[in-house]
Order: sequence, then structure tokens, then C-alpha cells
Amino acid sequence: MSELIAASGDPELRRLAAGTLLVAFKGTTAPDWVLHDLENGLGGVTLFGFNVADPGQLSALTSRLREAGDPVVSLDEEGGDVTRLAYHVGSPYPGNAALGAVDDVELTQRVYRSIGDELASCGVNLDMAPSADVNTADDNPVIGTRSFGSDTALVARHTVAAVHGLQSACVAACVKHFPGHGATRQDSHLEIPLVDASFELLRERELVPFRAAIEAGTKSIMTAHVRVPVLTGAAPATLSDAALTHLLRGELGYDGVVITDALDMHAITESVGLAGGAVLSLAAGADLLCLGPIPTEKDVRHIIAGIVAAVHEGRLPAARLEEAAERVARLRAWFGTPGTGQAEKSVIGLTAARRAVTLTGSASPLVDPLVVEMETPPTIAVGDVPWGFSPLMPQAEVVRVKPEDADVPNILERAIGRSLIVVVKDAHRYQTSQAVVSALLATRPDATVVEMGLPIWRPDAATYLATYGAARANAQAAAELLSI
Repeated sequence: MSELIAASGDPELRRLAAGTLLVAFKGTTAPDWVLHDLENGLGGVTLFGFNVADPGQLSALTSRLREAGDPVVSLDEEGGDVTRLAYHVGSPYPGNAALGAVDDVELTQRVYRSIGDELASCGVNLDMAPSADVNTADDNPVIGTRSFGSDTALVARHTVAAVHGLQSACVAACVKHFPGHGATRQDSHLEIPLVDASFELLRERELVPFRAAIEAGTKSIMTAHVRVPVLTGAAPATLSDAALTHLLRGELGYDGVVITDALDMHAITESVGLAGGAVLSLAAGADLLCLGPIPTEKDVRHIIAGIVAAVHEGRLPAARLEEAAERVARLRAWFGTPGTGQAEKSVIGLTAARRAVTLTGSASPLVDPLVVEMETPPTIAVGDVPWGFSPLMPQAEVVRVKPEDADVPNILERAIGRSLIVVVKDAHRYQTSQAVVSALLATRPDATVVEMGLPIWRPDAATYLATYGAARANAQAAAELLSI
């Protein structure tokens, strides 16, 4: 069929090129250029927190998008720290680390079914979740609580449960970040992270959850902008045919849709550029290109022109675009109609969060509690999502402090005669937070420490709570336990 495209001129080729793109836009209504491009074959959109005000608005937005075309409507709804539906208030679901800590695959499936029902009712048909990364690097700056854990078999079984839960709601899962982002110590939003592993280790660790997800029928898989020297050489996996065609398609036998991680990350833009990354990722075997929140209408036009030019110049076979279009067409044919099943939403997320909280020591009755939260910089993947105990402990005074600016003597003076609760998030990654907590505990060994990230650094405290996430559900579960 590629001969027909070559003979038909640029309009059909441009339509094929546009069909590979998932674009983003600012605001809660679709701009005219997006609607126009959907009418002319645009693949779809990726929505972010700034696109979502409430379920009714989101439903209206996705309905308008569907009036213009047949788009893939995607977003990142992982539950836990990474949420788009609840970006302004925090997620009612506890996230993967909490689910892995509970290790009940039926619970994980129910949580993801509830997420899927919510998405479907709002007109979203593809969820860029779950994370299938085996988080083996304690100081991983971008995965952390987004992973089910560090045990390969555990991650695999919960990845499968998440895929089944989402897809039972007729929302496509997008298992990420292939071939694995869990062993990295760099953030791919800012640079190209390194996974220094042999083929044997990759097969025994990173690839196991992806193989399981493929066997479970995941409808899509997301690439990672990670460099695996034995596999990809100096290039990130997103741009590597060795990773996407030979390994994922060939060895693992996957024939579903491959979606790139956001191409506006520095790992791509600072190396080959947006248009260059688009061409190279398509040539490597990707079918849909998630552009991320930064590219503008002008950038989209430039990317489409770059893809068209690459075909004319022989750098990208037209057959590769046709193959991508065929896979995306199969995905669209699978999509279900928007559903209404949200009965468990307010129950199952909190239930899971309650089961995940672990308590060392005993929770004593609170006396005029002072809650001191250590400010933690948000990651780009998470964004500025609210976290912490306000307003979930109305009986408490809640203060947020930057660790480097914390006035320990003043905090201790304010806490005299009161219950002191110190809240941290991934304290193992921030020595300044550790120093403040240790200084407070030196005078107040009876204080309670709440870790809302991964409980890797554990100070000597009378009472220590680990929530395995900082979502609203995690905070509510901890607040309930403290208030007993």
C-alpha cells in the first residue's frame, strides 16, 4: 500500500503522520486547531491536570473531541502521587507502592477497575498506567512509590492485576516504562538515565513484568527514555529499534500499540530535538508519539512536516506509518463506550490505603497536636499535587516548612505540652529533612514520624507510620490511625 501513498502525494502522507501524534493543549476546552487536526486524522490527545476541572467538564471536553474525530484520549492516572483526575485535590487511590505493600492482587484489580470506571465515565479511553518498573534503586528520582515494589515477581503479578482491572472497564492499559525505569538514578525529564544491566539481568528483572503484561493482553506499552548500553548503545530505548522492534516485537512477541513517553523531555529534546525524536522513534517501532505538555501548535506542525520529509528522503519507510495506523485502528476498534460504574470509588481507594499503612510503636491519644510537614520538591511526573494532612486533621495545627529553613528551637517551643507529629516524604533522598527530624527527635523522642514516600530511612521514633504514598487516600488513612 505504500506505493499508493507515494503516488497520492502529501495529503494522505500528512494524514498518516498526524495520526501518530498525541498532542496536548492548555485549558479546559479544546482549541480550534486541535479540533481541526482531529478532523484531518490527528491520532489523539494527552490530557494533564490543567485540562481537568471536574468530571462534568472533562466529559464535555472529551465529547467535543469525539465530535471532531475518533481520538485516542489519554492521560496519566496511576492513582497515588500521579493523578490527573484529582490533580487539584489529591487522589482517592493510594498508588502502586501501597498496593504492593498490601500484596493482594484482587485488591489491586479492584482499585484499577474503579480507576477505569471513572476514566470511562469521563470519556477517557487510554490510561498511561500502570508502572511496571521494578524499583531497585532506592534513590530513583522519578519512579519510587509509582512502582509496586522491588521484587520482580510481585511487580509482575500486580501489573497483570492492574491491566485486567483497567481493561475490564474498556479503558486501555499502557504499561510503562519499557524496558524498565526502576534501576535508574536520573530523571529522564532532565537527562538520559542509565540502566547498567546485562541481558541476563534484564530478562530476569526488568522484562518479567512486561512479559507478564503482554501475556495478560495489555493494549499498549510505553517506552522509556533510558539508555541500556547492552541493548540500546548510547541511545534511549524510545529511539532504539533494538529495544522496540527486536526485543519488544521480536523476542517478547508484542503486536499491540507502542506509545512513547513524552518527547518533550530533555532526554529527547536536548539530544535529537522534537521532530528528530519523532522520526527516530517511529523508525524504531513506536506507533503513537506522546508529545507532552510543552509542544505548541507550531511545534506540532513542525513535527508533522519532519515526519513527511523523512518519508520523502527515505529515512522513514511509509510502510512503518501504515503499520502504526493499522495497530492504532485495532485499538480504536477495541475501545468501549463510556461507562458509569463508579460505585466503589470512594470506598475501595480508602480501603486499600488503610490496609497499606504500617505502624511501629503505638498511636497514643493526641493532645492539641502540632503537625510539622517537611516540604519536598515535586517531581515533573507528579506535578504540584496537594499532599499532607491539611484539612484531614481539623483538630491539629498543620505547618509546612522547608527543611533548610526550619527553626527547630521554635518548633520545639511551640510543641511543648502537645503531641508532635513530623511528616516527611521520601526522607531517604533528602539529608536536610533527615537532619531536621533527627534534631526534633533528640528533644522529643516521643514524637510521631509519618513517612509518606518509601520507608527506607527510619529514624528512632516512639511511633513511626509508613503510608507508601502521599495521595489524599494515604493521608486520610494515616490521619484516622493517629486520631484513634
